[in-house]
Amino acid sequence: MKFAQSTEPACKARSLRDSVSRAGAMRRAALCTALAWASLTAGAAMADANPDATPEAPEADLNIKATQTDQWTGFWNRPTMLGDIGGLRPWLGKYGVTFALTETSEVLANLRGGLARGADYDGLTTATVQMDTQKAFGLPGGLFNVSALQIHGANLSANKLGTLNTASGIEADDATRLWELWYQQSFLNKRVDVKIGQQSIDQEFITSTNSALFVNTMFGWPALPSYDMPSGGPAYPLADLGVRVRGQITPSLTALAGVFDGDPLGNNPNNKSGTNFNLHNGTLFIGELQYAINQPADGEMVGAGGDGLPGTYKLGVWYNNGSFADQRFDNTGLSLANPASTGVAQNHHGDYSFYAVADQMIWRPDPDEARSLNVFARVMGAPGDRNLVSVAANLGVVLKAPFAGRDNDSAGIALTYIKIGNHVNGLDQDNLAFSGGPYGVRTSETTLEATYQYQVNPWWQLQADAQYTFNAGAGQNPSDPTQPLRNTFVVGVRTNITF
Repeated sequence: MKFAQSTEPACKARSLRDSVSRAGAMRRAALCTALAWASLTAGAAMADANPDATPEAPEADLNIKATQTDQWTGFWNRPTMLGDIGGLRPWLGKYGVTFALTETSEVLANLRGGLARGADYDGLTTATVQMDTQKAFGLPGGLFNVSALQIHGANLSANKLGTLNTASGIEADDATRLWELWYQQSFLNKRVDVKIGQQSIDQEFITSTNSALFVNTMFGWPALPSYDMPSGGPAYPLADLGVRVRGQITPSLTALAGVFDGDPLGNNPNNKSGTNFNLHNGTLFIGELQYAINQPADGEMVGAGGDGLPGTYKLGVWYNNGSFADQRFDNTGLSLANPASTGVAQNHHGDYSFYAVADQMIWRPDPDEARSLNVFARVMGAPGDRNLVSVAANLGVVLKAPFAGRDNDSAGIALTYIKIGNHVNGLDQDNLAFSGGPYGVRTSETTLEATYQYQVNPWWQLQADAQYTFNAGAGQNPSDPTQPLRNTFVVGVRTNITF
């Protein structure tokens, strides 16, 4: 009996605990059921609010987001190699400031002809800072820009080629220099803008979008202004003080006009810092009309401008009011090759050129894909009595996305042509006649280039290149006019990195 009395309260206690446990389990089950019902109801409501939504498990959705984040912020796949630089870029962005740093490096080798065989390395580092004045201090439509260049390496064209169509657009004297320093202000809802300060006009004038793929200098800043403008004109690696006005006449028609100092080196040709801010060597006037067809709207892929294929056509003229020496005759009318010549060339007032540029897509199998075939042409002429180059032309074809899965690659083949001015040609003939011996008579020079640009990742490009020059030196060896210059064959590789 003592045993029964001692176990009965324990049994009752266990029974009570079991009852409480069962009641708790039932409450938990009811709570879980209620939560599940609420979740389903909320999901149905969201589906009703967004009929395009696809019901997925939360875990699957989280995995997708994680994959996208890794894709765009990982070292290999981010837009720039340094990313946000430890938060510096986003912090500057809050104040409207952007910073860009790029490095272009290349090794080019001359395999035959020219002045010598061999390879050279050259490179260019470009740093650019821009500030949007709207974000910076509330002034709408303003943009401030400053950029600098660090040029390093050797010059293959000068050392080993001797050609007029120089092999690389980044070849220049070693220097660390200020490049551009300007302020731009837009008006009338961005239909008009004015830029004032030190500018490199090859960024806006006489440009071809498709020719920019190629390595040879003359597909960038062309041969005619390179040789005919004083100091090669205000173009890489030089810039010049001036004012540029741009206006959108119609949605398709834009006009540009600029007034710049006539010589970017001016009274200090040895200045390598880019701080020669000269205004005392004549004036360069330049104007250009640009007509664009079938252009994509904002946010659309290039080439998606309706049913037609996009293109841009430009007509322009430049005039320099300085004095220019005749290339054949002295101030008495004798040939400069004549032993009786004074050696002082005739002077011509002013120099000028007319030019035309065309970029046109001619084939696109699918408007929603990157693959397209594009052509470009650029031609210009200048007086032959005061200029080394009287005619220059470029012509080429560019295939974008040449292979499946390589949407950012480009392949191209192009020709660049230089015709020597008639007075330079005549002077060479005079030298040949007066010397009685061998002497190279310059006529023209043509370079054929083939290239392939491979997009390794968003911030890194590799480019293979080959160039063959016909009638190198236009028929004259620059080191010794009495000796021929064999045709050159250049191969090389270029790399572009965006930091």
